[in-house]
Amino acid sequence: MSLDVSPALLEKAARDEVDEREFVDCVRVSLPYAWELISSLVARAEVDGTDFADNHVPPPSEQARGQLLRALASDAIRGALERHFRVRLAFQNCHRVAVFRPSSANKKRYERFTSVREQLLNQSDELRDC
Repeated sequence: MSLDVSPALLEKAARDEVDEREFVDCVRVSLPYAWELISSLVARAEVDGTDFADNHVPPPSEQARGQLLRALASDAIRGALERHFRVRLAFQNCHRVAVFRPSSANKKRYERFTSVREQLLNQSDELRDC
């Protein structure tokens, strides 16, 4: 799953003139499912007044799953999304994404969510092929 990079943005990259906002917009356009999922989690945390929100719903298609994997597996994309939304992202499997707002209380929650224990407890036969 590749980003859909415009010729103008490629030229800027070649000249080392890429603005991160342009990169984030490229991600938004190229990976709409991943963008929408992360955006909705951030919004849910804001509406609920919490520092955490996560997703339990599998992607609707393999293309959507690929978008999510691409967004979270790339350090550049993931980092840009974290800075843009001002959250920390965590990923347990093919769809279990969580957003964590910066706070001292969330540090422990993030560490627990990303622990080996939680990774093992989040496995099931249905997820073996995701």
